[in-house]
Amino acid sequence: MSEVKISARLSAVERQAVMDAIATIREKLTFLIDLTTEERKSLPKLGDKSRAFVTKALEIATQNPDFLPRSFNLDEMRRDIELFEALYPILLSLTQLQELVDDTSVAVGSEAYGAALMVYNYAKASGKGAGLDSMVDDLGRRFARKSKKVQPQAL
Repeated sequence: MSEVKISARLSAVERQAVMDAIATIREKLTFLIDLTTEERKSLPKLGDKSRAFVTKALEIATQNPDFLPRSFNLDEMRRDIELFEALYPILLSLTQLQELVDDTSVAVGSEAYGAALMVYNYAKASGKGAGLDSMVDDLGRRFARKSKKVQPQAL
């Protein structure tokens, strides 16, 4: 078994507290939306390179509103930029947290699977006659390969 990287417990109370904290975040961000894959692909993206462009465009629009059509809502543009800027550090923090939870889950899952493989191999090697045969066979089903049926050839 590889080096133990995770040795921790998450009690039911702690887990519920985390779930409650996530629920609180959702309650505070009532305006969140769920885009389809197609919608996400079709939208222009505001990334790090475009942030300065958007900020400068807002400055130009604020200082020179005369050239904008009457239908252009400068206040809405300002609100969108402010919301984006307010969400950005939250996004970074949640992304980092998700990566940590995902990495921890992968590592601890790997450790559990590695330990289970060791149990299976030890049971196969030394479990004969100890009443473990049916349990070893049951564990072994995980590795059984499905046979490919041979299709009769048409004449």
